Amino acid sequence: MSASRVAPVLFRSACLVGLLSLAFLANAQTPAEAQRVNKGKPMQVTSRDGTRIAYDRRGNGPAVIVVNGALADRSGNAELAQLLAAHLTVYSYDRRGRGDSTDSPPYSVKREIEDIEALIDAVGGSAHVYGKSSGASLALQAASVLGEKVKKLALYEAPFSDAEGAAKEWRELKVKIDRLLAADGRADAVTHFLKFVGAPDEAIAQMKASPAWPGMVAMAPTLAYDIAVVGDDRSVPVGMAAKIRAKTLVMDGSASAGPMPFMRATADKLAKVIPGARRQVVEGQAHDVSAKALAPILLKFFD
Repeated sequence: MSASRVAPVLFRSACLVGLLSLAFLANAQTPAEAQRVNKGKPMQVTSRDGTRIAYDRRGNGPAVIVVNGALADRSGNAELAQLLAAHLTVYSYDRRGRGDSTDSPPYSVKREIEDIEALIDAVGGSAHVYGKSSGASLALQAASVLGEKVKKLALYEAPFSDAEGAAKEWRELKVKIDRLLAADGRADAVTHFLKFVGAPDEAIAQMKASPAWPGMVAMAPTLAYDIAVVGDDRSVPVGMAAKIRAKTLVMDGSASAGPMPFMRATADKLAKVIPGARRQVVEGQAHDVSAKALAPILLKFFD
């Protein structure tokens, strides 16, 4: 079996660590820490279709909007926001259908781009944007559409893949998730997604027994959104990337190169087609990148 054929399977195992940390993220902060990060109710902005997008603001300096990946809400950005706050104003938001944000079906990627545009307009008309995982896929598309409104763009491991077999597996995942959600099987959809990325039954059982599980189930419909954001066949969107005019930093983690070789290939390809893009490998980091490792890089780039 070729390395490219093995890549989709290895991707599932490598994502497990990040998903497990995500599942228990809600319990990682003490009440005092949570209060320091989110004082009172979140701020809100109304998107073009009437969807209310909830967000937190922290820090002083140029604005940077953080775009999350699958099954994540704005609470997951607390540590990164704290590390950036001395030099940047960090806007962490709940993507539509998550946390304190509302939703307005039918879904389209265009509407998620409009959500980012509404945030940018609310913070002064232009901003830096950082996206991780499928959030990087969304941030890339937003930058290609919004032009000068995105001043600088930082991407970490957008999960596009041109590896052999990736497109077929992605289409199969979409069909299965859509079918489960249509039958209101939210818990089953989350479970199937976790199994797709390689979570063993024991780990899934631990997630289901944790206080974080109801929140994951509540976000289940947004799995379809993330699948749409990454695309019908998951291929690297070279045409769209070539339209980006913002100064761009494309990153992957050195620890991802072994289990997820397609991440390196994807990052290399994006850096080549985005005009003037910078390329950086974050040493010692995998898909679940540490905020402490990432913050200095973002501070330097967004300076």
